[in-house]
Formats: sequence, C-alpha cells, structure tokens
Amino acid sequence: MNNSIIKKIASSAMLGLAIALITVIVVPSFHNKIAAKAGNQTHGADESNSIVSGYTGYSHAVSRAAPSVVNIYTRKVGLGRIDHPLSKHPLFGRLVTQVKVPQTSLGSGVIMRADGIILTNHHVIANAEKILTMLYDGRTAPVTLVGSDPDTDLAVLKINLDNLQPISIGTSESAAVGDIVLAIGNPHGIGQTVTQGIISATGRAGLGLNTFENFLQTDAGINIGNSGGALVDLHGNLLGINTASIGNSGSISFAIPSSTVMHVLNEILKHGFVIRGWLGLDAIPVTARLARQLKIPLRHGLLIRAIAANGPSDNLNLFPGDIVTEINGVSVLDPQTSMTQISKVQPGNPITLSVWRRGAAFEVVAIAGTRPSISAIN
Repeated sequence: MNNSIIKKIASSAMLGLAIALITVIVVPSFHNKIAAKAGNQTHGADESNSIVSGYTGYSHAVSRAAPSVVNIYTRKVGLGRIDHPLSKHPLFGRLVTQVKVPQTSLGSGVIMRADGIILTNHHVIANAEKILTMLYDGRTAPVTLVGSDPDTDLAVLKINLDNLQPISIGTSESAAVGDIVLAIGNPHGIGQTVTQGIISATGRAGLGLNTFENFLQTDAGINIGNSGGALVDLHGNLLGINTASIGNSGSISFAIPSSTVMHVLNEILKHGFVIRGWLGLDAIPVTARLARQLKIPLRHGLLIRAIAANGPSDNLNLFPGDIVTEINGVSVLDPQTSMTQISKVQPGNPITLSVWRRGAAFEVVAIAGTRPSISAIN
C-alpha cells in the first residue's frame, strides 16, 4: 500500500483552526451539533435492548458516549516563509525566508476517568507547546500531558475539572465485521459530529502507520479533526480510538482497539511510559519467494538481518542469516504478530527461540530487554 495516501487525520489546519479557536472563546455552544433530544435520553434497562426490540435509532448510544468526547486544540512553533528582497540571493535567501511562526492543529479526545484523564492520539499533541480542550458542555480547560506512546500513537492527558463523564469501555475483541459503529469527533473544527458505519475489518496491520498495529477498520465517515475521537458500539461503549483514514472520502478509516487503548493507558498511568519486551533483532519474514531464492525448505519464520550490539540477543550465538521459526513454542507466521508477542514479555523474563541454520534446528533462551521507544530511537 502506498503510505503517501494514508493521512493522519489530525493534520494542521492553520487558518481554519484559528477561526475555530475564536469560536471556542466567543461562542462555546457552537460545538454541540447533536440535537438536545439525544442528550436528554435516559438509560433504562429497556433501552439497552432497543436494537433487539426493533428500535433502529442511535440516540441512546450518542447520549451515553457524546459527553465523554472532547475537542482538542494545540499550538506549536514551526518554520514559515516570508517574501524579502534578499530571498532570491544565493547566500542569504534561505536565512531570510525562514521564520518561526505559530501553528495550530485540532483533534479529539475521550474522557477515560472522572478525575480528568483523557486519551487521544500522540500525533494530535506531538511537539505542542500549548494544549486546550473543550468539553461537550462548552467548558474549556488547559491540558497537561501525562505521557505518550508513539509506538501505538496514543497519548494520555489530564484536565482539572469536575463533573466529568467517563466513557463506558467496550470489548474490542468481540467486535465483528458487519457490526454497526458510530464515530464521534470534531471534524474540521466545526463541532462535535457523529457518523455511522460498520466494522469493515478487524486486526488490520501492515499499514506503516504505527509500530504496533491491530486496527479496527470502519467505513464510518472520519475526517481531519477526528483523530483521538471515539468509535463506539450501539450501546455507546468505546470500541476504539479513531486514528487515520485513506483517501479523501474518510470512508476507509482505522481505530486503535480498546484492548490496546486500556493497556497503554494503564502502563502510562503506572510508569509514565509503556514497558515492552525486546530482543534486539532486525529480521524480515520468510516468504515463499524468499525461500525459493535461498533454496531453503521453510515456508515461515523470521530471517535475522542484524543483531543490536549489547542487546538481549548479542550473546546468544545467533548470526545474520539464521531463521527464527518459533517464539516460546508459537510458530512465527508474520513479523507484526511476533513483535507484539515479544513486547508482551516483561523485561527480565526468558524467551525461547527455535532457530534454523543451514538445515540444523536448535533452541536458544534469551532474556527479554526493554524495548526502546520511538522517541528514544530518534
């Protein structure tokens, strides 16, 4: 897939956002595009079975989830260009045309706890100097960054306000293709908006968006500003955090599943970052084509290309060209699954690798290290 067509849906929107920020201050009620009737629904037991009884509206789900979704506005300083008489001079042109200018961007977030913990995408708040949030009821508050995980594109924020409504957490593992879902966010800064669609695929990976990918794919309309918003089921339970879309229609979109969201949230609140196991191996998958080229009998595995110096695997008598066929007894079928499996091992615990080398099979036991974060690598 051409990664150039995949866009992060919380991209900068300078002029439009400036207008949106003025709207936040001057007309805070502008954010609420949901009918008041939806906000006045009660949550009786009969309503929880409304789909079964033949009721096909979505107001019950919206009234439960919408108050937990917030708008997020950020400001940072970037480089801009100006016209200047010396701009075409070969010596001075580059210096005089680059100046620091304020840049603004927008996104969405989800209230996870009543004490003000909010979750959004990392790319929504990355490098931001100032973050502001606006709630469903029109209140605004400055935001503190608690921690961020670029590997999954998630970030945890904190606001100091009372009477917050945390979202109800659903089970993303039970989401099935064809299930109806609702996407709630702040597209283009026009105010909170709800779109409807279905789960188009589960376990979507290999998009090159994040280090760890296990997306829910949906055709619910998602656009610029929806990043960090909620993907909910028909009972208003959180199934995922909206993250990215393909093309300009917003009808092929992706959400980080709630299982990943809760793991990252708990890790950041506990440690300030996400602790993951790591072996320090750079490897590529063994495909049928690669197996033919190398004239080997294997049809799956990971071909080691490099081993991190002083890493967990540096003293295991492994070499480039070795092929890992199993990890802790589980066959290696694709690199994403194997990397996720290793990441779930706590540093300091053993990992058994089954290895193939020139027709001979053997096992080695590595001690998992701590995976460096993207920010540490960069």
